[in-house]
Amino acid sequence: MDNATFNLDILQLEGLKVSPESSFPAFILLLLIYAFIMVSNIGLVVLIFADRSLHLPMYLLFCNMSINDVFGATTIIPPLLSDVFIPITDRYIYYYECVVQAFCAHFHASASHTVLMIMAFDRYVAICNPLRYAAIMTNRIVVLLSVSAWAVALLMVVILVGLSVRLSRCRWVILHPFCDNASLFKLSCESVLINNIYGLGYTVVLLGSSLGSVTLTYLRIAMVCLSSKNKALNSKALQTCATHLAVYIIMFVSGSIIIILHRFPDLSDHRKLASILFHVVPPALNSVIYGLQIEAVREKFIGFTRKKKHYDRGKMTQY
Repeated sequence: MDNATFNLDILQLEGLKVSPESSFPAFILLLLIYAFIMVSNIGLVVLIFADRSLHLPMYLLFCNMSINDVFGATTIIPPLLSDVFIPITDRYIYYYECVVQAFCAHFHASASHTVLMIMAFDRYVAICNPLRYAAIMTNRIVVLLSVSAWAVALLMVVILVGLSVRLSRCRWVILHPFCDNASLFKLSCESVLINNIYGLGYTVVLLGSSLGSVTLTYLRIAMVCLSSKNKALNSKALQTCATHLAVYIIMFVSGSIIIILHRFPDLSDHRKLASILFHVVPPALNSVIYGLQIEAVREKFIGFTRKKKHYDRGKMTQY
């Protein structure tokens, strides 16, 4: 690329590394996964908001996770699909688009942690203080918790990406499937010590507070369940907690794999694949886990599909 093109703030993006023979299968697979993520998560949000019996704090807080999953998948998958048939040497992206994508990718990851933290708090109040649950988890508190989860993630990511945007650039190649913060500050020849320090602090604070709060919450819930003699209540508590914990573990393990692989430069291709899976696997599994494990949502979905079948059969008999 010549200097004239470089001055236009156009970057070369590695994108998804697949052989020409694998391009079409990879495109179809990603497209089907993306369609499933969109339909399942948006369907659950619509179902929860359409049915007043599901207007409970647990389900309303879960809507935050579904919205975040749709947001995260849309940030990563469509750009990968658009470039999958283009040779790597011909994949370009404007710098401002790269910044937006990096911001959205990190915002999705951060919000995943903060949203799961407020969901853990909801389960803690419901199980450890059931008599005051309705008084504590009011609509105002649910809205406040939701806004706080998004606001904290937003503030942390604005600082993270802002520190990279301030740097001058001397490179124009992004060696990653999509733009992230590390890709941005690696474009610079300046000292990135501040970026590394804040990035480390950002990771430690986010993962530490997330893991710490969820661990303490579930230890407290486990103590309450062990001391309680109500088997029916314990069974219901374990079911809802297992659902939330499964979602958290999937998300935490997916993110931790990326951090661990950063320590092994020889496994860069594995790290790149893991970074894609982080924005694909949890969004695809979250809706399935909640939809199948939460009885109220499952019953509403089954009832909806049965009504649709009866309606379709009725239309067929008219002909």
